[in-house]
Amino acid sequence: MPRQVKWHPGSFFRFGEVKGTIMGLSSPSGNAWKVGVLFSQTGVTAVIEKSQLHGALLAMDEINEAGGIDGREIRPVIYDPASVVKAYGELAERLLTEDGVNVIFGCYMSSTRKEVLPVIERRNALFFYPTLYEGFEYSPNVIYGGAAPNQNSVPLASYLMENYGIRFYFVGSDYIYPRESNRVMRTIVRQGGGEVIGERYVSLEAGPDDFDDILREIRQKQPDVIFSTVVGTGTINLYQAYLRAVGGGGRVPIASLTTNEAEVAEMGPEAAAGHITAAPYFRNISTPANRRFLERYRKRFGTVADVTSCCEATYFQMHMFANALRDTGTTDTDRLRAALQGADFEAPQGRVKIDPDNNHTYLQSRIGKVDEHGEYVVELEVGWPIKPDPYLVVPALNDWSLRLMPPRGGLINL
Repeated sequence: MPRQVKWHPGSFFRFGEVKGTIMGLSSPSGNAWKVGVLFSQTGVTAVIEKSQLHGALLAMDEINEAGGIDGREIRPVIYDPASVVKAYGELAERLLTEDGVNVIFGCYMSSTRKEVLPVIERRNALFFYPTLYEGFEYSPNVIYGGAAPNQNSVPLASYLMENYGIRFYFVGSDYIYPRESNRVMRTIVRQGGGEVIGERYVSLEAGPDDFDDILREIRQKQPDVIFSTVVGTGTINLYQAYLRAVGGGGRVPIASLTTNEAEVAEMGPEAAAGHITAAPYFRNISTPANRRFLERYRKRFGTVADVTSCCEATYFQMHMFANALRDTGTTDTDRLRAALQGADFEAPQGRVKIDPDNNHTYLQSRIGKVDEHGEYVVELEVGWPIKPDPYLVVPALNDWSLRLMPPRGGLINL
């Protein structure tokens, strides 16, 4: 049974043992494979991180119900960092030194990953990061499961300039990922002959009124598209404020790499309709693996409303870890890493593979637009997994118009 701990500045509060089991085996605690799980269930990023936690728990359910690894269940030690950046590093240290964990799944924001990274590297542990990010990083102790810039920023920029125009306005939350992601997007847009006509940032706790001045500037400058790197509850506030001030996303859409189904459910279909996201996975894509995934997810959690690309990435990363654990019989970092490099898995999004060159993941690439019912409709996709290029060594913007194609498999009617 997982132990849950909520972090508060200066102290730790235990919720105690969770009643009931979440896994299929009943092996004693001392005989289980323990993994750390660091996703916030409270705070500004809880909307997305809860979905990541659910993805991890569902995968563990499936692994344990199938007999576990060598007859031993995978058992999570769960902490709630409460969306407080420094808590992630402190709790990672606690997992490694007090809980006997050597493998951790966690983090959404890049600032939190940066807190965990030195802790992981110092103790030669293994960290699974299931979130898209700004790129320009490599660690031998990290398996990156989210999209790198060449897998989402490049196709999104190409699609937007071809279909909406070349004048971009950037708005983001004020921390590492938005500023770095905007730097990358600016380079890509300029390569394609576009320009950035405005760039503004808000705090992570931004409320509805914090976007008023930005929206006045947007109306004044009249960009062709708005590129948002706002995250957490700020995303919901931005889209709702945009609806009130400007109207829907039909003419000038908000395009994002981070906005997802969980946030769309929170903001409502009217605020989300017409806006665009680039991601490896959308909840309603029609693949056999995704249909099975959603059926099990609904049975486990009662709804699929919060299923997102980051949830799906956590799910397939947990399964890939289990496969490597099955091959090696140990949580030793060096042996697990060797087993993981080049490993592949039939994920809900399609086939994925860990690139032995950089520990990032070959992923699908899709462009989705929200319809009037609040569901993403896949407009274009690449027909094969894309090799990750976290340093954008070969941006190849002009190649994307040849590689993007209408979706083949259709959508699930949820």
